[in-house]
Amino acid sequence: MLQHPFLVSMMVTELKVMGIYLSSPKTEKFSEDGENARVRYGLSSMQGWRATMEDAHAAIPDLDASTSFFGVYDGHGGKVVAKFCAKYLHQQVLKYEAYLHGDIGTSVQKAFFRMDEMMRGQRGWRELAALGDKLNKFTGMIEGLIWSPKNGDGNNHVDDWAFEEGPHSDFSGPTSGCTACVAIMRENQLIVSNAGDSRCVISRKGQAYNLSRDHKPDLEVERERILKAGGFIHAGRVNGSLNLARAIGDMEFKQNKFLPAEKQIVTANPDINTVELCDDDNFIVLACDGIWDCMSSQQLVDFIHEQLKSENKLSAVCERVLDRCLAPSTAGGEGCDNMTMILVQFKKPFQSGASAVEKLPASSETLPASGEANTETKPAECESSS
Repeated sequence: MLQHPFLVSMMVTELKVMGIYLSSPKTEKFSEDGENARVRYGLSSMQGWRATMEDAHAAIPDLDASTSFFGVYDGHGGKVVAKFCAKYLHQQVLKYEAYLHGDIGTSVQKAFFRMDEMMRGQRGWRELAALGDKLNKFTGMIEGLIWSPKNGDGNNHVDDWAFEEGPHSDFSGPTSGCTACVAIMRENQLIVSNAGDSRCVISRKGQAYNLSRDHKPDLEVERERILKAGGFIHAGRVNGSLNLARAIGDMEFKQNKFLPAEKQIVTANPDINTVELCDDDNFIVLACDGIWDCMSSQQLVDFIHEQLKSENKLSAVCERVLDRCLAPSTAGGEGCDNMTMILVQFKKPFQSGASAVEKLPASSETLPASGEANTETKPAECESSS
């Protein structure tokens, strides 16, 4: 299958610089704060020592009148898939009937899979090109003017992602990819959806609990799927290449026509964890592995609590975390990655009566992340109010 030379050039260029370090780190940060009646949040991201910035994020405190959405996307092999997810994933969550019926978990799972579908074909190629460098943006714009969308039989989905004919109608999707770790809050319910090794952690009474699991190839459930799909693991990497077992994009690992999307060598299928929030909950953190490579979940929670004693601006707390994690040199590897972190505080007290005392079912328990055997993996029960 032929791919457009501009897109191939973009992907090859970004693959070449992946892992290459700058002579000095880029410490300029993109930071943001926001709030509504339910939450206040701060975020910060920094390129650091990496030659390119491949992280992206989304902070939508008002996804609808009662729902907030936060997500971090850590790109690999390029930035375009992470940027695509930051632009479209939260929009897609809203478009499923399950969401309208209150089943957020099912809707967000469908949205993860839908990202892979949307990045295929002429429309997918054009959207990815528009999110790339200047040359690809221009090419995508020109093709968008030439090849008008067709809203007819080619589109059988509930959304309005129109089918387009064009020279890239057979584009199978990007070879680059990204992790996705998303937290959606509605009233006292928190739904965490994760594919990859970005992580969501909650602080309950100062104790850190992982609400997501890092999807590394050496985990038994991941290894079993990889091998059954015809892949292999070498040096902790899928097919000797990717150090993640789940991701959005990475279409070269999703080519088995006899298997559904959730059983491919690498899958976008997220773990879904639903937690009932209570007054014991302090905040949640979503961050890419550039943070977790340097600090354990409990270390980060402790650091945040300490900073909040003297700093009220949440983005400033995030900036201090990034500065703390940044390595003084590239000699060791840790602290040299792109870094993105979102800190979310809950504003309104939760009504937790005796009937709302939390006891998570076994299916909602999370597992300790790699190297964090001592980290608590299940929030303690909320104390009932008298």
